[in-house]
Amino acid sequence: MFSTTINLAVIPSGKPIKDLPKQLRIVPNAATNELYRSVAAASRLSIHRLRITHGRDRTLVSNSADLTVDEVGLKDQGVIHVKDLGPQISWRAVYIAEYLGPALIPALFLFPLRPYLYNANLDTILAPTNRQQLLCALLTFHFVKREYESMFVHRFSNATMPARNIVKNVSYYWLMVSSMAYQAFRPDPTRARTTTDSETAMMTISVTLFIFGELANLNAHFVLRNLRRPGSSERGIPCGLGFGMVTCPHYLFEIVSWVGIYLVGGMRSWSILVFIIVGSVQMALWSKKKERRYRLDFGERYKPKRFVMIPGVV
Repeated sequence: MFSTTINLAVIPSGKPIKDLPKQLRIVPNAATNELYRSVAAASRLSIHRLRITHGRDRTLVSNSADLTVDEVGLKDQGVIHVKDLGPQISWRAVYIAEYLGPALIPALFLFPLRPYLYNANLDTILAPTNRQQLLCALLTFHFVKREYESMFVHRFSNATMPARNIVKNVSYYWLMVSSMAYQAFRPDPTRARTTTDSETAMMTISVTLFIFGELANLNAHFVLRNLRRPGSSERGIPCGLGFGMVTCPHYLFEIVSWVGIYLVGGMRSWSILVFIIVGSVQMALWSKKKERRYRLDFGERYKPKRFVMIPGVV
């Protein structure tokens, strides 16, 4: 049907792009990712640095293997705007960097760095309590699990993010977990060195919450992973444990596991509580955005959820 090529005018958006051609010829039935590859090759920039918008209304032209140039409304003598997004880094690399520190910090703070952090003599500093060692194990397991998910489970609809953002993302997790560990692992002679029956029962409940939350969260991530074909950003409608109650049960189960961590740390663990509150607010915003996206993408096929993250709350 499309035997001839069309000619598109190419205009840089924002800063000038060296080597960006003023004109580009492409067949109308070419996938839009072919358009991105052509612009990347001509401008000598990574395809992930480019953002192409329609000259008519500045709507984004998706980098997709499933949409054609003609389908997105680009015709002969049309115009596209090309923006250089700057140096990029993969989302997977960002996630791995975010969680690497938190996976190591608890054990480092509790054992080899303990006397230096609290300015104590190796011979006199109190040994970690059973509660502190359990908290260290839970924190370490949680972030090792996140590393596993980042490397082997998650699929990202956007391949990259601006490289400058890695400092902000990494700093948040590393500093928050450092604050948690420093406060929770402080040597305290007033804390009982033995565990009462009531404390044992509380620890059992806490660990049970943690294990359930972690496993249910991992299951939800596998459900979401299997909805998206490799190399595609298209997704199906999720179903399974928790998805019938809220839009984003993986966030609900994340909170459940952190409640378990908080209870192990004790009611004085204000840094853990702050982390839970800040994270819950952010996850609630993401969940509301996801609910709007599901309703828009799936229409009548999707059963709208009244609560997006916590049943009866939000």
